Amino acid sequence: MTDAFLSLKKLDMQYPGHHAVRGIDLDIRSGEFIALMGPSGCGKSTTLRLIAGLEEPTSGEISIGGRPMNGVPAFQRETPMVWQSLALFPFLNVVENVEFPLRMKKLGPIERRRRAMQWLDRMGLSAMAERDISQLSGGQRQRVAIARALVTQPPVLLLDEPLSALDAHLRVRMQTELSRLHKELGITFIYVTHAQSEAFALADRIVLMSDGLIQQSGRPQDVYREPANAFVAEFMGMNNILTGTVAGRSGDHGAIDTDAGRFEVPAGTLPAAGRASFVIAADRIALRNKARPDIANQIRGNVIGIEFFGSTQTVFVEAEGSEFRVQKQQHELDALDLAPGREVFLTWQPDHAWVLPQHA
Repeated sequence: MTDAFLSLKKLDMQYPGHHAVRGIDLDIRSGEFIALMGPSGCGKSTTLRLIAGLEEPTSGEISIGGRPMNGVPAFQRETPMVWQSLALFPFLNVVENVEFPLRMKKLGPIERRRRAMQWLDRMGLSAMAERDISQLSGGQRQRVAIARALVTQPPVLLLDEPLSALDAHLRVRMQTELSRLHKELGITFIYVTHAQSEAFALADRIVLMSDGLIQQSGRPQDVYREPANAFVAEFMGMNNILTGTVAGRSGDHGAIDTDAGRFEVPAGTLPAAGRASFVIAADRIALRNKARPDIANQIRGNVIGIEFFGSTQTVFVEAEGSEFRVQKQQHELDALDLAPGREVFLTWQPDHAWVLPQHA
């Protein structure tokens, strides 16, 4: 990426007995919203702390705006962080919390108060400026933390799972607020989260990590539909992965023999021979009460369970020794009268399968 604003080059971080980040390379454009995702211990929060200057890397380089950051202390980097715990000062009231970074920059009291009140007004909190932090709700404290981070007008905002302590309703509201702020300010947001829904709703690009390495980087829809390897496919959730032996190619399609049967797949990344795996997303599978002889990819199974997720349901089906997950809207399932033990037929279009690249 030639127009990178923030660059990580061979960034490595080792602790005694733990290799947290393993020589990663990442370029981030100015104004981009990046979501760092991955399981606990994958290195995403360590990467954020390295960018913030709270840790010094074992090796590798960090640059922001073309300026090397190695050895530059956190308070000189203009990379404020919004923490999961918020880290607001209980001995300061709301406006004093927002003023605090400006005090560290030696701004006078009148200018500090003016800027702090501007941001409190922007966050809808100006009427609460003199309140103690303990008098605020979780969502209000979250907005104070964001105002405090942005009052210095930084070029980069770092967010470490900032919504994880909020209830579901507040998380959705704060997602909307963060998206609005990002669009209005046009600065770079780097956001660490476990929640796929947050990353998909907010990010321009997802960077998925595991064991200190970047497994895939791309638009949310690309990472979801075209995972780079089995780890990504499994982490993204509602994916079904089948592995077998390549049974041939013809035109735009090929076939893979699996324990669950032979299935047609796109020929694009299918190897000429040998073992191969493909992914079929849970929302790409159709459920039927009767077999369809005119469909290439079809398998008979029995319902083993149904999970309710509001407007959608996930149906678990055992078929030829494999467990499939099928995700559908409630109205799509009403006519099937599903129940555990019921026989069903699963079908999908060959072009909806994604053959995992051979380096996976």
